[in-house]
Amino acid sequence: MFKLSVCLIAALAISAVYADNINKDAQIVRESNDAPDAEGNYAYAYETSNGIAAQEAGNGAGVSGAVRYVSDDGTPISLTYTADENGYHPVGDHLPTPPPIPEAIIRALEYIQSHPQQ
Repeated sequence: MFKLSVCLIAALAISAVYADNINKDAQIVRESNDAPDAEGNYAYAYETSNGIAAQEAGNGAGVSGAVRYVSDDGTPISLTYTADENGYHPVGDHLPTPPPIPEAIIRALEYIQSHPQQ
């Protein structure tokens, strides 16, 4: 999971840096890195002069973190996530959401639940 998270963060940072020549002169303005201890706990964080920032903390049981950057069209992107035994769980306003369930389907599901097969 750690490797997946690091690869995801690296891919986001690299794509953001190469997406626009404005980012070529970006400098790291803040950086911290707590290497894994004996129990596997680790943490890192960084921020660049062009507004890219990331942080993550975790252990063998899971991770949590956040990423922030500005997309090519100027939209601020903010993503928080956790990853654990149940998978990867991203949260962000830019992520797609499913459409609402139609009322007829809701009624059908309620009917099925109240009339179990015999």
